[in-house]
Amino acid sequence: MNESESEVTEFSVGEMDLADRNTLRRVDGLRTELEDVTEVEYRQLRIENVVLVGVYSQGNQEDAENSMKELAALCETAGAIVLDGVLQRKPHPDPATYLGRGKVEELHEIVLAVGADTVVADTELAPSQRRALEDAVKVKVIDRTAVILDIFAQHAKSREGKAQVELAQLNYLLPRLRGWGDSMSRQAGGQVGGQGAGMGSRGPGETKIEIDRRRIRTKMAKLRQQIAGFMPAREAKRATRIRNAVPSVAIVGYTNAGKSSLLNRITKAGVLVENALFATLDPTVRKTTTPDGRPYTLADTVGFVRQLPHQLVEAFRSTFEEVTMSDVIVHVVDGSHPDPAQQITTVRDVMGEVDARDIPELMVFNKCDLIDDDQRILLRGLEPHAVFVSAYTGEGIDELQHLIADTIPDPDVEITAVIPYDHGELVNLLHQNAQILDTDYVESGTRIHARVSVEMANRLEPYIEH
Repeated sequence: MNESESEVTEFSVGEMDLADRNTLRRVDGLRTELEDVTEVEYRQLRIENVVLVGVYSQGNQEDAENSMKELAALCETAGAIVLDGVLQRKPHPDPATYLGRGKVEELHEIVLAVGADTVVADTELAPSQRRALEDAVKVKVIDRTAVILDIFAQHAKSREGKAQVELAQLNYLLPRLRGWGDSMSRQAGGQVGGQGAGMGSRGPGETKIEIDRRRIRTKMAKLRQQIAGFMPAREAKRATRIRNAVPSVAIVGYTNAGKSSLLNRITKAGVLVENALFATLDPTVRKTTTPDGRPYTLADTVGFVRQLPHQLVEAFRSTFEEVTMSDVIVHVVDGSHPDPAQQITTVRDVMGEVDARDIPELMVFNKCDLIDDDQRILLRGLEPHAVFVSAYTGEGIDELQHLIADTIPDPDVEITAVIPYDHGELVNLLHQNAQILDTDYVESGTRIHARVSVEMANRLEPYIEH
């Protein structure tokens, strides 16, 4: 047993208050039941009534309640009504039923009392835990991962996004298929039509659950092939940007931090903005310019969330390439969130998973129109060099744009070229991919003084004044 495990054991028997161990704690402010029944028509899916359940250890109560509130928001985004939420303090979840065995019966009574048809656990349950809990409370039991996957499935729009979500869902489903004994058998196996190998050979044959697993693995292989097939088009676009030396900036951050709103404010992109978790799944790349006229691309990416399922990180690895191939990362944090430090930690952990830690990071606290001066001081303590912006009011956007301009790499070569008037496409190319310092019109053509990439300088060599 390692040191951390021994500490947990000592803590659980010596310091935990018995009354706390024996109680399920209600979490206030989770109910999302609709007061106006006419709102139902705006829901996309069948409304489910859910009860949330979580386990936390001593000292983490506030963090556990924030996690439960986030789970309530996830369930609401997925189209459910949260009726109740309970927490149990426990050094670690029960390996069999997640909650302590005595508390499972209390949970069953709560489910009956409020009329819930689903229980959602604030973690990723092991298949055996989910089955045992489901058998005990007599209603469907799902976990946080299943809710997130469901939201992704609803919001995926592109062919690649749908394929990535389906791959993640199948990856999650594979170890959770549930069989029902011999009734699942599809083949006789032993004596078919009087032909058999005698005693010891008359088994049930391949069961339905085995067939389902084989089909899922086959489907997953096809999806991986399909996702790989999307890569050449993305790589071609990226190669064009690299060839023209257009710097790239990626916006990352927690879900619902305001990344798409920030993209719209800077580039006038017109991307869907919705006050919902995971409204953006497909990356959006838009071209814009710095205040001094240098072009760069700005990419909006999928949001992160605490306990982001590993299946999604793997399935969306191709999407995260926009982040890993960028020159600068703009890390957007919801300044009005009750726990911004947790959001920052979560995003940086995922950035580490996709090998993007070494890229220059600009920290941005968004939604500053919703916070007061005291909150700004606290946030400044978290990140002393952060920029405060409001994508809604426009506050701080100019400062952010100048900061991006100072951070993205400059073109390498300063040139003066006279481009003949019948080669207007080169002038257009320069305006799109270079920093124009001065323009003049002479008899032989357009004289342009600019900073360009080495590749662009080589292309313009016949027209450069030496």
